[in-house]
Amino acid sequence: EVQLVQSGGGLVQAGGSLTLSCGISSGYNFEEDAIGWFRQAPGKEREEREGFSCISSIDGKTYYTDSVKGRFTISSDNAKNTIYLHMNNLKPDDTAVYYCAAAKGYYCSPIEPPRVWDMDYWGKGTVVTVSS
Repeated sequence: EVQLVQSGGGLVQAGGSLTLSCGISSGYNFEEDAIGWFRQAPGKEREEREGFSCISSIDGKTYYTDSVKGRFTISSDNAKNTIYLHMNNLKPDDTAVYYCAAAKGYYCSPIEPPRVWDMDYWGKGTVVTVSS
């Protein structure tokens, strides 16, 4: 069974930084799949059109939606089976539950990034709260 185990998150003041981790269970070769970080703000749906980042570990290709571009960085440590989301200059609008997810057979393409319904595996979510 593939498991995505999330850690990190918490409460931070606006302008601060946090790093989220997504540990991927051994035996799952995720290098040829797209790994993404979605978020779900209070009262909103989880979607890929806002606050979304993804990476294809096979070549390090990344994609970000405009709201996080330049502030968030997604990275992969293949030796540790871990995907990270480094979040800088956090804003109150970044407050959400963050989920990592994996889409088998998908590539993190800026032209056609994977969508929520393309994901095969999900982490349980990590709460990020940014105070003003």
